[in-house]
Amino acid sequence: MSLKTWKFVALLLAALSLTMESAHVLELPQKMQYDAQMYSAVNTTLYRYFAIVGAVYQIGSIVACWLLVRIVRTRRESFRWTLAAALFLTGAFLAWLAIVAPVNSDIAETLRTRPESVPALWLQLRVRWEAGHAVGFVLQLVGYSALVWSVLTAQPESLRDFSPRDGDANNQRSRRN
Repeated sequence: MSLKTWKFVALLLAALSLTMESAHVLELPQKMQYDAQMYSAVNTTLYRYFAIVGAVYQIGSIVACWLLVRIVRTRRESFRWTLAAALFLTGAFLAWLAIVAPVNSDIAETLRTRPESVPALWLQLRVRWEAGHAVGFVLQLVGYSALVWSVLTAQPESLRDFSPRDGDANNQRSRRN
């Protein structure tokens, strides 16, 4: 695959992954007002596919970003921003593993063994669960922003550097990035 294709794949997967955490953050103010029954009903039904689809987006964005780090390692400016992106995207996943996943495991276990106590457990654990998603959102947003910046640093800095004669509108200087 070409460098342009890898950049596209990394950007697309990181953007899609960011949408998952963004949804959690946008829902947060309303959900924190729900009583135990409503919160439990929403959280045990609404996010069923977030785990499947979100995992593909998040793991895919991390892998694509780390591959992109390797590809651009000789392009100093792009490398630094791409490395920052990979680190922040990886950090977001590690935060999810440390903060959110244990809550999900506790809820899943309680659903199997004592389903009637799930609403009370959600009420007890929801601040941690919601905070974990908020932390993940911030880390993913910074990671995505760094990834976008890494792509932008590979472009002409001004319109004077832009040459439409080059087919894809890149000049010699921007090809080094």
